[in-house]
Amino acid sequence: MSESVAHTGHVDTFCADHLPPAELMPVRHWDAIPELAYPSRLNCAVELLDAVYDDRPAIRYPGGEWSYRELRDNANRIARVLVEDFGIVPGNRVLLRGANTPMLAACWFGVLEAGGVVVCTMALLRERELQYIAQKAEIALAITDARVAVDCEAAVETPVLRFGGDDPTDLTARMRDKPAEFTACDTAAEDIAIIAFTSGTTGQGKGTMHSHRDILAITDCFPRYVLRPSANDVFCGSPPLAFTYALGGLLLFPLRFGACALLLEQATPPHLIKAIEEFRPTICFTAPTAYRAMCGMLAEHDVSSLVKCVSAGETLPLSVFEAWKQATGIAIIDGIGATEMLHIFISASGRNIRPGSTGKVVPGYEARIVGDDGSELPDGTVGRLAVRGPTGCRYLDNPDRQREYVQDGWNLTGDSYVRDADGYFWYQARTDDIIISSGYNIAGPEVENVLLEHPAVLECAVVGVPDEERGQLVKAFIVLKPHTSGDAALVKEMQDFVKARIAPYKYPRAIELVTALPRTTTGKLQRFRLREVSG
Repeated sequence: MSESVAHTGHVDTFCADHLPPAELMPVRHWDAIPELAYPSRLNCAVELLDAVYDDRPAIRYPGGEWSYRELRDNANRIARVLVEDFGIVPGNRVLLRGANTPMLAACWFGVLEAGGVVVCTMALLRERELQYIAQKAEIALAITDARVAVDCEAAVETPVLRFGGDDPTDLTARMRDKPAEFTACDTAAEDIAIIAFTSGTTGQGKGTMHSHRDILAITDCFPRYVLRPSANDVFCGSPPLAFTYALGGLLLFPLRFGACALLLEQATPPHLIKAIEEFRPTICFTAPTAYRAMCGMLAEHDVSSLVKCVSAGETLPLSVFEAWKQATGIAIIDGIGATEMLHIFISASGRNIRPGSTGKVVPGYEARIVGDDGSELPDGTVGRLAVRGPTGCRYLDNPDRQREYVQDGWNLTGDSYVRDADGYFWYQARTDDIIISSGYNIAGPEVENVLLEHPAVLECAVVGVPDEERGQLVKAFIVLKPHTSGDAALVKEMQDFVKARIAPYKYPRAIELVTALPRTTTGKLQRFRLREVSG
């Protein structure tokens, strides 16, 4: 079925004007599952703030909760402030900045109701990073938590609207005089709703554009067919809402199913596990490193309320999966998604989980393994992962990168995978993380998984570094567990440990003990930085 076309609801056509050219667009299918048959006119904020659930709790947070009615009323008031006080017109980009709070969520919906385009940023970003995003997206307004307003005000040239402060011009004060009713903008389903910037693991982040229809699509694929939540669930997790993994898992998914979101301003593993004990959520979204860290805290915290746990952001080590299941009885639902694709497109849950595998293709999507020429490879062969479905990569004004990511309508995620005969996908490495040493292809994450089984290893990263004799050398950067001292004997022990468990040619011939590994603000490991210091 071809994509339906409806006249845009945007007056400001910036997003449409900066979409990739037609020949570089991904193929997007809308007939794979019945839930994707959306009307041509659609505002996803209206759909997600469904009045059916008015009296149910929508958001809980330390200090209180908002019902669906309260969330919608506040979003309506914010939309009125944007339109009546700041002259925002449909299609204007509005930058949001703040921690995970009910107010940030209300701003997200208020911008969309007003017909604006959300550009959500993390509170950890600094002036230079905010300036780049604001200029790239050509924002018309910035809305920021008053507590982190200084960098935002220094970075942008547009008006900055604070919330949560005591100034009479503050958004919170302006909302008090506004009615709780607002007629949402009549947007087309294909009008852009958000510009999400990638976390920038290899430089400045790239803006990815997603429509109102895309927003609903991710709520009707992975959660509906794999996660299968109910209205009685309470979702929690650690990533910031500017990260699309969190946007889905901590806001969109619970609201789509009449469930409740627990939003935490501080969600490092110690804070997250404490909140799980206190607020009793049933579903958790976080990264492998957090599950690993929380394993060591379970003796002091009750997490028995949890029923389902989801991991994404980077590959889930088998050792973490097994440790969490042994400690809690819960098999972690692994998944791979991408900012470019908006959310998870390969996963498995329940009895369909095969430990060590990412899972099968999520209904609504299709995936295959391809060679360098784009041709499909047979099962059991390592190749590049190619995906397509209702969502797809559309970079903001970046045709060169678009040409690399989208080829023949397929999205090439930058991951190496193997698909088995049963349709399960097994992660190998990022395509630039394959180490070629003495003619052998070695996947760094495979070596990492073995090292993580060693009792002295807390975290590790394995990369290829230049070597005159072998072309590349396998090098491991290792963070030891507390109260563990590293010496030459321990290094040799760890090398022998790897040799005994996988092919000896894969063992790390170089090991460097470090106090921390470089990560992005979203927790992704930055292997390129390790290669740079070893080059």
